[in-house]
Amino acid sequence: MKTLSDVKKKSSAIVKGVKGSDTLRLLEMGFTPGSKVEVVRAAPLGFPIEVKVRGYLVSLRKSEAECIEIK
Repeated sequence: MKTLSDVKKKSSAIVKGVKGSDTLRLLEMGFTPGSKVEVVRAAPLGFPIEVKVRGYLVSLRKSEAECIEIK
């Protein structure tokens, strides 16, 4: 299973689903199944990452990115 934390900088993917304790919060932020996400940039050590979803830029921790399954 691939998650958003596996996506490299300047790459995009499609959300397959969201799991874990932050599910509702991530869904409210726009990470719904079928949404296109693009990793815009990452901190020097890899996280947090800045992701573009539904026209918005969102910063995510590694634990949050690991909850987002991608295709």
